[in-house]
Amino acid sequence: MPIDIGGHVEELALGNALSERYLAYALSTIMSRSLPDVRDGLKPVHRRLIYAMHQLKLDPRSGFKKCARVVGDVMGKFHPHGDSSIYEALVRLAQDFSSRYPLIEGQGNFGNIDGDNAAAMRYTESRLTEIAEYLLRGIDENAVDFRPTYDGEESEPVVLPGAFPNLLANGASGIAVGMATSIPPHNVGEICAASLHLIANPQADTAALLKHVRGPDFPTGGELVEDEATLIAAYETGRGSLRTRARWVREEGKHGTWVIVVTDIPYQVQKSRLVEQIALLLTEKKLPLLGDIRDESAETIRLVLEPKSRAVDPDMLMASLYRATQLESRFALNMNVLDGRTPSVMGLKAILRAWLDHRHEVLIRRAHYRLETIARRLEILDGYIKVFLNLDEVIRIIRYEDEPKTVLIKTFELTEVQAEAILNMRLRALRKLEEMEIRNEHKKLSAEQKGIQALLKDEEKRWTKIGEEIAEVREKFGSGVLGARRTKISAAAPVVEIVAEALVEREPITVILSEKGWVRAQKGHLADDVELKFKEGDRLAHMLRCESIDKIALLATNGRVYTIKGADIPRGRGDGQAIRLMVELANEDGVLRLFVPDAAGKYLVASSSGRGFIVPGSELASERRAGKTILTLKPGEEWAVCVPAEGNHVAVIGENRKLLVFPLDQLPEMPKGAGVQLQKYKDGGLADAKVFTLAAGLSWRIGEKTRTETKLVEWMGARASAGRLPPSGFPRGNKFGA
Repeated sequence: MPIDIGGHVEELALGNALSERYLAYALSTIMSRSLPDVRDGLKPVHRRLIYAMHQLKLDPRSGFKKCARVVGDVMGKFHPHGDSSIYEALVRLAQDFSSRYPLIEGQGNFGNIDGDNAAAMRYTESRLTEIAEYLLRGIDENAVDFRPTYDGEESEPVVLPGAFPNLLANGASGIAVGMATSIPPHNVGEICAASLHLIANPQADTAALLKHVRGPDFPTGGELVEDEATLIAAYETGRGSLRTRARWVREEGKHGTWVIVVTDIPYQVQKSRLVEQIALLLTEKKLPLLGDIRDESAETIRLVLEPKSRAVDPDMLMASLYRATQLESRFALNMNVLDGRTPSVMGLKAILRAWLDHRHEVLIRRAHYRLETIARRLEILDGYIKVFLNLDEVIRIIRYEDEPKTVLIKTFELTEVQAEAILNMRLRALRKLEEMEIRNEHKKLSAEQKGIQALLKDEEKRWTKIGEEIAEVREKFGSGVLGARRTKISAAAPVVEIVAEALVEREPITVILSEKGWVRAQKGHLADDVELKFKEGDRLAHMLRCESIDKIALLATNGRVYTIKGADIPRGRGDGQAIRLMVELANEDGVLRLFVPDAAGKYLVASSSGRGFIVPGSELASERRAGKTILTLKPGEEWAVCVPAEGNHVAVIGENRKLLVFPLDQLPEMPKGAGVQLQKYKDGGLADAKVFTLAAGLSWRIGEKTRTETKLVEWMGARASAGRLPPSGFPRGNKFGA
């Protein structure tokens, strides 16, 4: 592919060009948009917002400014992207239901937990919070590096000093190219306690730290239901899945009635959508224990759930709602952050260690900056002290000398800086009274200088200083209403047994499947000779007597198993529904059998070529519409047999009318596969198979009668043998029957 570069055409392979450009885009997305820095917990857009507001002097003690002004400054100076994305980031930093510790204080409509959007930026106003001030503390004292902005006209901080542990306190989420991050918010008091423990015990493991950081602390409250081992594994590796639930209370009413009041909902769940979801399921009659739902929320959340009757168990009602709705959700823990310029998934200890190391570096840089500032001031004060002894001579030199600066330096042995400071002094500062103040300031700064020099020489003193700063953060933000834990930490929730009768009306039904793939159910167990109506040219293929609460396995000739619920099958005397609308069954695939599998049992499955194995009954179920493969088939093969494996021997008969009996334990048990050869054939394949108990004998149907053969020595053999002709009277259809 020719590339025109300033008039120079260069031949370049399309694949190389695309890969180079895509790599550049991917790195830009990872580094400059999606992943937070482990040191201050901020993405570039958030860091630029806070720094721009710092430049606008929007501290907590100042007035508010229009968000449009803030967004304009950020977009023009630092972040050359769309104003809508910048404003959305600003809004999120101000929402107390999105951020555990908001970094921006908003005035106006900043949205709500129902999912309503914030007002336009021209209407809303904002300023920084005290927490943001802690993130910025030392920004003007050379605490961090700066880099040029995108246009090179100004500079911006690479990272903020971060006196507040923002990454863990507020969490982060984002999707980059090939990676993502998802960090939950935590309680800052617990984070500070864990950090102090890590300073005192650098070898502490994750389990020790989790005695302080008990788990996420979401701004919307809720309840975390995970066991200790799960939490330790998640925070050790930086990856995991944490289950959260809504919190609720039971309120008693009149005459023995009661309702459930939901007071907290899981993090990042929109209340309005949650109510819509529950109402829709209620309309579709998929929540049989729930009678009604009302949203009585004002400043706090209050969802009222009315049971169907007073006899309903509240724990069972909530268990059914947890399973079907977002009242229970999982938070995917993926602590993927930028450690310098390298994306990496870090555990709790590694993140705390990185933040503490950053604070240590900031402390050293601020100490050096302060030493330089003190040294400059002491130099000037030394000059002041020298001239105060000779004020008249100084005044004379300034009044009468052509080059007073040079004469002052020569006369009093001053430095350039000292001479310049003296020349810039106001006359009022020359009062004799100022000498005592200058000497006191000199003494105070000298003492501070010695203290900082001692701090820089002693690492233990530095960590003590950092510990004092962390204790200050804990005292200020980790106590009171703001610091109180909102999310309840519980052990793994006990499994509430929801009996099927409580969710679905239990009744006997007969499932009818036609040859053309139409399925319907009728109440009651129909007789075999009942007259059924079908579409013209269609007829009965399968009939199954079961109950409405059953999960029915559908075995297809393609080797896959599908599951349909008895309650989902259309009722009535019509044609029903096409089975291909309920499961993803191809037109060329047929249905071998309908049955309700015994999860505790075992089944013999085999293909038309005679290959098979034993499969656990629990595997003959699939929650996916696409089903799952049980029997791996070769071209031209079909799923031929699926029978209960109840017994100790297997009888197989081929299309060549040869019968073979062998022990069941010669077949492997596995969840899926192609299986092993059951019987050897020259022509044809497998006609039927049956598992039976040898002592009871092998039975087969002849018309309305059943015949049992107990003397089977003649047909006994090893698996994959050819077998012999069956006993006289065996059905011509080569089927054992029921």
